[in-house]
Amino acid sequence: MRLFRILTFKELKGYFLTPFGWVILAFVAVMQGISLSTAMKGFRDTPVKDSLIYVSFHTPLFWFYFLFIFPLITMRLFAEEERSGTLETLLTAPVRTWQVVLSKYAAAMLFYAVLWIPALVQFQMFVWVTDLPPAWAPGAMVGSFSILLLMGAAFTAVGCLCSALTSSQIIAGLLTIGLLVIQYFLGFVTVIWGESFAGAPFFHHISAQRHLHYFASGLLDTRAVVYFLSVAVFVLFLTYQVVDFRRWKS
Repeated sequence: MRLFRILTFKELKGYFLTPFGWVILAFVAVMQGISLSTAMKGFRDTPVKDSLIYVSFHTPLFWFYFLFIFPLITMRLFAEEERSGTLETLLTAPVRTWQVVLSKYAAAMLFYAVLWIPALVQFQMFVWVTDLPPAWAPGAMVGSFSILLLMGAAFTAVGCLCSALTSSQIIAGLLTIGLLVIQYFLGFVTVIWGESFAGAPFFHHISAQRHLHYFASGLLDTRAVVYFLSVAVFVLFLTYQVVDFRRWKS
């Protein structure tokens, strides 16, 4: 575990001791602030039955910046080290492949979790500035950030796999955003084709939008927990196989 902690800390330094990590943090904070402002404007113009948290996480702007987080935080993990040749050196060191893979994934997930701290502050600022009770139930707050972490666990794993498949950060980023956009639009299959075909329950189950809808409403569903964590574990297993193949190849 000591080597795992050292490798994880090394990856975290790559996020917090470089301008790139702070640019990503600023980007997410600004975009979430705009999304929150858009939701508040909607509350002002028209009576809305949903909570402020629900509306702010269901704007088109939210999905635009949310899906772009993952290629940004994962594209360099393996690809940059492969391009510079340091990955081969790392894999020939006395460390296990799973330590390399999990340390990079853990660092990316920790950084991803930090990205949502400004959003928590922004929601709290609504209470401070308006001097009004929170425009959401505690369950909606817990559910929203829980599903964000669950989706992040799966989508970050996808980014790790894409980064392990290539030595180009650009290609890794494009692969990641491509797969995530496909996953996003699969959630609209039942909207286009209706509910009558046999595969409708499957598309409901993999729909990130549907899970976000329920969790942001304060309805926690264990099926979503199992789904996203299973995807994360399976994709990390594939990443392990790719990196391990490179290890023995070198």
